[in-house]
Amino acid sequence: MKYNNPQGLQHTIKAFIKKGQKYYVAECLEISVVTQGKTLDETIANLKEAVMLHLEGEDLSEFGLAPNP
Repeated sequence: MKYNNPQGLQHTIKAFIKKGQKYYVAECLEISVVTQGKTLDETIANLKEAVMLHLEGEDLSEFGLAPNP
């Protein structure tokens, strides 16, 4: 997943999505973000929103996130 921070830098954050009995569940590998959705598209949208909220105002170097070249 790509994350664009307010400074316009783009970062890649790895996550995996698995399908449960009723919901898809997404979990980031580098940061503590987990979310779910009824559809794959909803889960991806929820994941993007959750990551943006989690990283809002943070120093991304503290999370070990470096800008993409």
